Amino acid sequence: MQPAQTYFQHARAILVLGLPLIGGHLAQMAIGVTDTVMLGWYGVDALAAVTLGSTYFFVLFIFGSGFAWAVMPMVASFAAEEDEIGLRRATRMGLWLSTGFALLALPLMVWSEPILRQMGQGDVVAANASAYLQIAGFGILPALLVMVIKSYLAALERTQVVLWITVLAAAVNALVNYALIFGNWGAPELGIRGAAIASIATQTVSLIGVVIYARLALPEHALFQRLWRADTQMLSRVFVLGWPIGLTALSEVGLFAASAVMMGWLGTVPLAAHGIAVQLASITFMVHLGLSNVATIRAGNAYGRQDPIQMDRGARVVTAMSLIFAALTIGLFLLLPEEFLSLFMQQDEPRRPEILAIGVGLLAMAALFQLVDGAQVISLGLLRGVQDTRMPMIYAAVSYWAVGVPASYIFGFKLGFGGVGIWLGLVLGLAVAAVLLSVRFWNSILKEFKSRADLT
Repeated sequence: MQPAQTYFQHARAILVLGLPLIGGHLAQMAIGVTDTVMLGWYGVDALAAVTLGSTYFFVLFIFGSGFAWAVMPMVASFAAEEDEIGLRRATRMGLWLSTGFALLALPLMVWSEPILRQMGQGDVVAANASAYLQIAGFGILPALLVMVIKSYLAALERTQVVLWITVLAAAVNALVNYALIFGNWGAPELGIRGAAIASIATQTVSLIGVVIYARLALPEHALFQRLWRADTQMLSRVFVLGWPIGLTALSEVGLFAASAVMMGWLGTVPLAAHGIAVQLASITFMVHLGLSNVATIRAGNAYGRQDPIQMDRGARVVTAMSLIFAALTIGLFLLLPEEFLSLFMQQDEPRRPEILAIGVGLLAMAALFQLVDGAQVISLGLLRGVQDTRMPMIYAAVSYWAVGVPASYIFGFKLGFGGVGIWLGLVLGLAVAAVLLSVRFWNSILKEFKSRADLT
């Protein structure tokens, strides 16, 4: 067992590991923000359609990412035990499972239009969103493979490269979007389809980048040699750990997807305002997500070393960092809502006043859930670090689908609060998840881990 670090040493280590991860998540988020901004300039109808289409894509992507998320704590634990064979096996089988999921998900995007219509979306929005997905859907395979390799690299604390490859991908996305959405630099004007092509180009560049780095920087792991060879024992371990993570993430993202569907029932303008507000809230969430990844890695290391003191102190520090950042973003969303919303629209957009009026209320709700959203994702990261995924999955299903979605419908439509009511339901679902997951880690898992370590 290593000597216990001080709280200051934990904070420094978390920042050194976490800042590149946060930067990488923000760069990844910049890809979605770029799509939203440029399509907002192109037209509100295009923005509404891609808000719906990208939400649909993201629901499937985040579900499939469960296997990538499972790789992170497993590799961190194997690395702490100096088991290079184990970490290679886990990463390879994560790639296998992600490929299988992508092949199953692709038809749901190619033939998405009737599904979107069944969700109550208008004919024009459903057709345009489907046109986006019929192209962008093919990007789910490289996107999921990138997630696995990024998890492998992050668990080995190779976070700088994750940042720079994501920054490169974001730059590629912006350039291709600018060319193909508007028809600049002699390219055809493709609008929504241009944004979809840009997404595939971005994911392909990311995959090439992470594969090249993994091969050159970590040749001792021989990650891609005999990749075709099945490893049923490790495949089973990654699957058992990963599918609850995928369903947990799906529960949360499904809550936001359901909110997008309900906003679509209110009309194109509310859906466009929702798309902008979600993008802004998602940008700040990337900081909490980066800290959550650090929590997973450091908890996984402590778990592999059987070191409860390090786990306890590290968990306290990363939770405090998340709370401080949440307080800052709450202030910004409440003080400067119109300034943030205006970044996503042209000054001469005819429906700008309507979007601003709705968006200000939505950002007030987004400020409310900063605190609870950060708390739940940090607790989730800590639980993943100790490879506890089953109960969090159940808690997520209850919080988001038994509480959040019904509350959004009741507040939004039955009580007549509209978009603000839908978002209030989001806040309630996230708050329940935050309480359940926090109690699970601090009052159950950590206490049991300490007791087990004392006995040994």
